[in-house]
Amino acid sequence: MEEKSRVLVIGATGRLGNYLTRFSIQSGHQTFALIRNSAFSDPSKSVNLESLSSAGVTLLKGPLEDEVSLEEAVMKVDVVISAIPSKHVLDQKLLINVIKRSPSIKRFIPAEYGADPDKIQVSDLDHGFYSKKSEIRRLVESSGIPYTYICCGLFMRILLPSLVQPGLQSPPMDKVTRLWRWKR
Repeated sequence: MEEKSRVLVIGATGRLGNYLTRFSIQSGHQTFALIRNSAFSDPSKSVNLESLSSAGVTLLKGPLEDEVSLEEAVMKVDVVISAIPSKHVLDQKLLINVIKRSPSIKRFIPAEYGADPDKIQVSDLDHGFYSKKSEIRRLVESSGIPYTYICCGLFMRILLPSLVQPGLQSPPMDKVTRLWRWKR
């Protein structure tokens, strides 16, 4: 029988992180989630946290910027999954340094979902998005941490609305702006 892992998910209250956390616990892994203190008082997140806790997830309090919280959380596990939003990808630097010092970590999965930053660039207007992801990759690779990158392609639900109408987080519900006309 396969040995189960002890998994820490960072970003468990987010869209992707929630799915990863639930899948981990449903797969029989002892699962921990590092949760910012503010999430416990946020009504939109507290219901989700109660649900995760009821499912068997151990909730650990602490921000990604607090080295002591990270060390305490990482000591409990052998797998760390980061599911933080892409805009905070550089916030993984301290986490990587903590993992590097931990003898128990068998696998780190950084917040690397979406397009492969070493193989694609959507446009020159990415505001350093891909270079930040590449910077984290280089740090992980040079640290000697056992890692896995998950590159599943672009999340069109996120990318497409902002390409069609910059600044939007989702397709418009009240109007449609046509930017071109099909010729016959």
